[in-house]
Amino acid sequence: MRGKMNWVLHGMLGIALLAASCGSAEKAATDAAVSAAQSAINAAQGEAAKYVPDQLKAAQGAIQIANDAVAKGDYRGALTAAKDAIEKAKDLGTAAVSKKEELTRNWTSFSDSAQKSLDAAKAKLDAYSHGAKMPAGLDKTKLAEAKAQYVQLKKGLAEAATAFKQGNIKEAATKAASLKGGLARLMELLKIKLSGSGN
Repeated sequence: MRGKMNWVLHGMLGIALLAASCGSAEKAATDAAVSAAQSAINAAQGEAAKYVPDQLKAAQGAIQIANDAVAKGDYRGALTAAKDAIEKAKDLGTAAVSKKEELTRNWTSFSDSAQKSLDAAKAKLDAYSHGAKMPAGLDKTKLAEAKAQYVQLKKGLAEAATAFKQGNIKEAATKAASLKGGLARLMELLKIKLSGSGN
């Protein structure tokens, strides 16, 4: 997919530069380059807006510079800005895919470790609720707080999992990040240590 996108981008840039080199009207060549740049940004902005919004903003800024230059009759400046916008657009696709893959790996790792932690917490909470000796620092009041915290964490993890399944990977990652602190506190309160938890 990325290879196809790069081929398309290079093709659009090549057409614009060929028009200029063949002696076509300067404005027409510039308009072709700006149009190619805008098309390249449009093609990449869906995923880029989700995963690399800052880079998308930079590409959009470059095309705005090109448009402003055209409005002033600075076709050479506009062509340079359009080429810059196309390069930025080409990087958008690659960067968005990389960020999406990174967030997916992070979510998968967190989801697995968080579920193990919650399972361990549930086992401890059940045991303490049925009379097992509680560790130092844990009393009935704190046990009730721990139970409430467990319920909230379980709900939060379920919401994050739903977001991920629906393709909202960044939302899932954001929710996961918000759960880490509370999960760590619950583990500490219940004196639970999980090797290789990844939290």
